Amino acid sequence: MRLIRPSATARRRRTGRRRTSPVPYAAVALVSVFALTATACDSGDDEAGGDPSAAASSPGDDKGDGKIRVPQGIKDKLKQHGIDVDEWKNGAWKDWSKDDWLREAQDFVNPIIEGLWDPERMRDAQEPDQGVDENDLSGDQGVTDPEPVPVRAKGVAPKYHDSVPVAGKLLFDAPEGTMVCSATVVTDPAHPGKSNLVWTAGHCVHAGKKGGWYRNIAFVPSYNDAGASTAELQDATKEEVAPYGVWWGDWAQTSDQWIEQGGSTGGDGAPYDFAVIHVTPEKGSTGRSLEETVGGALPVDFAAPAVPQVKSVTATGYPAAPPYDGQRMFQCADKPGRLSIDTGQPTMYRIGCSMTGGASGGGWVAAGSDGKPALVSNTSIGPVTAGWLAGPRLGPEAKGVYDAVSGKFAGQ
Repeated sequence: MRLIRPSATARRRRTGRRRTSPVPYAAVALVSVFALTATACDSGDDEAGGDPSAAASSPGDDKGDGKIRVPQGIKDKLKQHGIDVDEWKNGAWKDWSKDDWLREAQDFVNPIIEGLWDPERMRDAQEPDQGVDENDLSGDQGVTDPEPVPVRAKGVAPKYHDSVPVAGKLLFDAPEGTMVCSATVVTDPAHPGKSNLVWTAGHCVHAGKKGGWYRNIAFVPSYNDAGASTAELQDATKEEVAPYGVWWGDWAQTSDQWIEQGGSTGGDGAPYDFAVIHVTPEKGSTGRSLEETVGGALPVDFAAPAVPQVKSVTATGYPAAPPYDGQRMFQCADKPGRLSIDTGQPTMYRIGCSMTGGASGGGWVAAGSDGKPALVSNTSIGPVTAGWLAGPRLGPEAKGVYDAVSGKFAGQ
């Protein structure tokens, strides 16, 4: 069995065929691939390397309307790396060379380029390609339950906001092209009722051991809220595609383990494949937080019951790889089993599910330790052929990432 990751739309258009090697479940603009590992995508470039770190950096694209908002702090940070803001806006962000692919946690930058994420670019984003070969799992000595029976994903009834207001698409640029994952609005202990935090997979913000932070990271809650078809979306306005706006990441953080171990195949780093993003609206602050804008946020449970005690988990996402097209929201509900990728690392949750790339990063909701609905995991890996998904169990490392991002903005 192979684990899938997101792949780039542009590349899929060029090849016209589906990859057979395992990949994580992230998705590139036009084609959605399931990213089951912590790395959203591989650059395929030996030059795109760097030292390990734990936060991300994202810039703008040259397809926007030319308006770029950069706080002085970010501008100074860009300067430190020899990056000119205007040059970056006009296409310099496309340089994925080793020296320019920022990797360290403290290097995170993501200038907002208004208009970059227009309806066409959002629609065409594909899932990143990443996965694990079934043979890579045969030697696991940890606790692994029998492979689950496939569960067919069910389409969420429009409007999506009515039933899953906290879910949405996460857009970003990678060396392969414009890509997409899924993400969830979560509560912020530092700002009760006014959270600007989004939960996703680590491989949706950082390339792992062979790369750095992805760029132009933005969250679109309730993407295509009305559930329009691909054909109907051809002429859709930005308001129809993104009814609650486009929210840019002004800080992203993932686990050190993902940055140091995360890979596009084999499930490397998957047990630590999670990330938290702090976002801000593209058009500037209106005084309303993301949580207030969408009308909700999920608490995160870092002490969820052990797998045998979990009756059911519901995974939500925008699968983009065939037979899906990335334009609609789907869900799978199943009783989880256990999957061990590495005996020295935490055992992962696994459920039967037909969702494919693009669903990576989407939230897994179950009854938490207090019996109330909570986010307990996120989609990380799955086989290229689909059929099941696996996600990390959220423990001390995940809580550390969450608390660090919350604390960074606690005084604002």
